[in-house]
Amino acid sequence: MKMRHHSGFTLLEILLVLVLVSVASVAVISTLPVSAEDGAKQQAQSLYHRVQLLNEEAMLSGRDYGLHVDDKKSVYEFFHLTSEGWQRLDNANITSRTELEDNLALSLVLGGNVWANKDRLFEPGSLFDEEMFAEYEQEKRLPPPQVFIMSSGEVTPFSIAIYPQNLDAEKDAWRIVAKENGQILLLAPGESDEQQ
Repeated sequence: MKMRHHSGFTLLEILLVLVLVSVASVAVISTLPVSAEDGAKQQAQSLYHRVQLLNEEAMLSGRDYGLHVDDKKSVYEFFHLTSEGWQRLDNANITSRTELEDNLALSLVLGGNVWANKDRLFEPGSLFDEEMFAEYEQEKRLPPPQVFIMSSGEVTPFSIAIYPQNLDAEKDAWRIVAKENGQILLLAPGESDEQQ
């Protein structure tokens, strides 16, 4: 009695390949942001953890750090203070410059309640006419930090909102808030810092 040998795949081999392909696709899909809302959440969590890490690093190392936010370009950069002035952050664990995806926006509001007072004596802005000295400025300087993370543990009070461009910054933004007492919070859309 001769047995014929059939070439091809067995049902078990086909099922095994299907299981492996489905597991791999689930792993890939779970790492991608599903929507702009998820992207905003991920970016806010990332910024929150970086600010927390720099705050702890500042106190442990005795170095001062800064953060510059460019609302128009949706970019934020971290700096550290050296004897030559502010330099881009050179920490291997923290990216110095982050540009948000095209469908996300961010906004920075400096200070606590004192800064929101409309009856203050002076308007914010420079005391000098920058245009008058523009022709003398030959080298392109780094933008100065707006938020300071000091080695003493002090942090400039601020609120950074990260939100999808097509949604409202007030209602739909994830916010990173540094309060006047030094507490740093991550707030989900609709969450208030008074609740914390």
